[in-house]
Amino acid sequence: MKTKIQWKLMVSYLAVVVLVGLVIYGYLGHSLKVHLTDETRDNLVNEARLVRIMATKEIQVMERDGFSLARTSGREIKARVSILNNKGIVVGDSELSAGGIRSLENHSNRPEIRQAMAGEIGTSVRYSSTLGTDMLYVAMPFRTESAGGGVIRLALPLASLEKAISGMHAMLWAALAFAVLFSLLLSYLFSSFISRPLRTMSAMASRIGKGDFSCRIPVTSRDEIGELGTVMNEMARKMGSQLEQISAEKTRLDTILKGMGEGVIVTDENGVITLSNPAFHHLFAVQVQEQGTSLFEITRQPGMFDTLRKVLHTREDVVEEITLGGQEDKNILVHWVPLVEEGTLLGAVAVFHDISDLKALERIRKDFVANVSHELRTPVSVIKGYAETMLSEGSSLTPDKTTHFAAIIHNHAERLADLISDLLTLSRIESGALPMEPLPTSIESAVNRAVRLLDQKWSDKDVRVVSDDTLGTAPMVLADQQRLEQVLVNLLENAIKFTPAGGAITIAATDIGTHVRISVNDTGCGIPGKDLQRIFERFYRVDTARSRELGGTGLGLAIVKHIVQAHGGSVAVESTPGKGSTFSFTLRKTDAPAGTP
Repeated sequence: MKTKIQWKLMVSYLAVVVLVGLVIYGYLGHSLKVHLTDETRDNLVNEARLVRIMATKEIQVMERDGFSLARTSGREIKARVSILNNKGIVVGDSELSAGGIRSLENHSNRPEIRQAMAGEIGTSVRYSSTLGTDMLYVAMPFRTESAGGGVIRLALPLASLEKAISGMHAMLWAALAFAVLFSLLLSYLFSSFISRPLRTMSAMASRIGKGDFSCRIPVTSRDEIGELGTVMNEMARKMGSQLEQISAEKTRLDTILKGMGEGVIVTDENGVITLSNPAFHHLFAVQVQEQGTSLFEITRQPGMFDTLRKVLHTREDVVEEITLGGQEDKNILVHWVPLVEEGTLLGAVAVFHDISDLKALERIRKDFVANVSHELRTPVSVIKGYAETMLSEGSSLTPDKTTHFAAIIHNHAERLADLISDLLTLSRIESGALPMEPLPTSIESAVNRAVRLLDQKWSDKDVRVVSDDTLGTAPMVLADQQRLEQVLVNLLENAIKFTPAGGAITIAATDIGTHVRISVNDTGCGIPGKDLQRIFERFYRVDTARSRELGGTGLGLAIVKHIVQAHGGSVAVESTPGKGSTFSFTLRKTDAPAGTP
């Protein structure tokens, strides 16, 4: 592009020079020929006047004196001189002998002779068959007293004139060639001077087009090119500033979208996704790059398609709730908003809120309210019923019945007190009001104390509690000793309840890097797979009737989970129905770095 501009400038300058040169050449060539011809004719006319003067004085006898005068004057004026009588017969010629003159035809029909006989100065240019060349003729009448009238004709060959004109043409061609070469050099220098800033602008524009808005065009003049450079510099500055602003806004938008917990998509008017964020990819388990893909290809939710069509058609917001199937059903609240700019529908924006946890919490809350109401109602009803009986039949009751009723009331009162105590404990743990003092603690010592506390229960149930050898080699853990023993007691008590007579409970410890896993394995009835996810919920019971027969408040495992989580650990359960269950939890080792998960 740069070279083309320079060559175009050079060719344009050269074309102007050549055109002007050709015009000058043509004009000068024609003018020169006309001028030389006219000048030669004028000279011949002047010379003819001189010869006429001589003829008027010297010619006495036309045939004799005309021949001599033609010879003499021809030698002097270097032109062909012919003397003709008034009848057009040549009587003298400077180029012919007497015999040759006699052989000439009558010249009265020659145009210059006719003009001369008519009293005028006759001129003519024509080919001479006698001399075999183009000749310029000038004829002039004369009169003598003795010989009468006649005509003097001077002729000059045009070969010398043509030679002079050819020489002038050669000089003109040489001048034109020199002008072309000189103009070529000047046009090259001038076009280079003009195209240099254009090349610089082209290079700068190319860099700007590639995103380098820091480059500036040097402005060295105040003409149109300088103004263009100034405009391009200002344009580059504004474009760079706008691009930085757009980039910053895009970065902020990307950061916001990536940090949002809600899924977001933007579609065009045809339902093709033009923007999406990681939360949406996670919700719908799709690839990271879904731009350019139709929404219909990503999800098989007919309701979403109908809602999208409705939003695009009505241009109104729509809120709907959908359920995504999979390993776990997800409840999604979708808010659709039409994307309209200056009255033109560009598409739609959808925000996906995962409300599965809210739904689960709502379900747990409802279950908790129902369970706690039921758990509280049972002992309260029993206490109320027996108390009313004792009040109404107080005097008629035997001492044994009174004692029996009082024992029942006492047992249910204790159960109610345990339930309230566990609820308070759980509430304090969740709110952080229950202080935890993690100190280096021996797992083996904590297990031994918990086993001794339940010695009577597992002995009465005829269940063996086995401490695995791994407890003795397990590293120290950071734990509140009292709360750790409470966790172990709850897990052991739960295992004793559901392990039949003759069964065994095994307690083991495993070093898993920064943490230690403590597990309690029983050989009881096991837990169905559908209940494993909810086993640590408040008041959740696998077999409600059997659980109540065995006693307990239904809050033991929930207390275990919250105490362990307060220590920075986690709980887990594995079970095979009919073969037993394994409850485990993790605690951080004393030598693990602070904050280690």
